[in-house]
Amino acid sequence: PLEMSAKKPVPFLRQVVSARKKVHRDPRFDDLSGEYKPEIFMKTYSFLNSIKKQEKEMVQKQLKKCRNTEQKEKLQQLLNRMTQQEQAQKKEQKLRERELSLKRQQRELAKQGKKPFFLKKSEKRKLELAEKYAELKRSGKLESFLNKKRKRNAIKDKRRLPSQKNL
Repeated sequence: PLEMSAKKPVPFLRQVVSARKKVHRDPRFDDLSGEYKPEIFMKTYSFLNSIKKQEKEMVQKQLKKCRNTEQKEKLQQLLNRMTQQEQAQKKEQKLRERELSLKRQQRELAKQGKKPFFLKKSEKRKLELAEKYAELKRSGKLESFLNKKRKRNAIKDKRRLPSQKNL
């Protein structure tokens, strides 16, 4: 700043050199960054899957070598988290593929001149459940899954019933 005499009164409108204010932009909410499309994102960053796979193998090797219980527990948690993320990604991919196939079918019907029919959320859920049951039946885990579901429902029913003390 310019040095001014203390004896001279300061003018009311003093000229100050203006500094440009930095404009921060968040790429998540900015239109300049483009629109998020999961298909394009997955194609662009598909190399990450191979890196994640290598890291998972490294963690498994470390887990086998490790003797320290605390370290072993941490590695086990990390491995579990990696596995869960992998499963979630596969599930998301299946869901995306299913939606894409439904869209393709609708386009084909529209090309034939038929009126497009869009499924409700409940109908989509039913289709997803039917697919899940078919997958479980194929893998031979359907019976154990149904047993667990029965037990869970029985516990819920017991909780809803009035207690014997109140009778």
